[in-house]
Amino acid sequence: MNRSAASLAELLFSDGPASDRADKMGLYGWLIGAWEMDAVIHAEDGRTHAGRGEIRFGWALEGRAIQDVWSLPGVFHGTTLRIYDPGIDAWHIIWSDPLRQYYTRQIGRAQGPDIIQLGKTDQGVATRWRFTDIAPTSFRWFGECSTDSEATWRLQSEFAARRLT
Repeated sequence: MNRSAASLAELLFSDGPASDRADKMGLYGWLIGAWEMDAVIHAEDGRTHAGRGEIRFGWALEGRAIQDVWSLPGVFHGTTLRIYDPGIDAWHIIWSDPLRQYYTRQIGRAQGPDIIQLGKTDQGVATRWRFTDIAPTSFRWFGECSTDSEATWRLQSEFAARRLT
């Protein structure tokens, strides 16, 4: 391919994982494809918002990353860049939601059968995002925060996802 004539999609997306780290890309590689989700968002005041959305995952940056788009109409529309770092044997997670102007970074690792992502907001609030009940055609995802040095966690969002492709 003529790099100067390549489109953004050709430069961004890849057909599969990079060969130099393919064995490590499986932690999130199973997500590649299209998913639908049922979501429940939990506000601090106890109110909830339920809705249905979609998620798309794909290989990116010469197969050294996985990028996704999560969309829950009227609530959020954002993207995650998940980049495996051989130096720490973990993943850098970078979430951007321009609709709500919410951005965060985390570190992701396997924890037993689950995937746990830990980080802090710009205000210093601890965040924990978890993939659980992982199966080939479904998973659950929970977003939590802690304002007491991780002694307790408050549920902010939960998603039940089903594979479409």
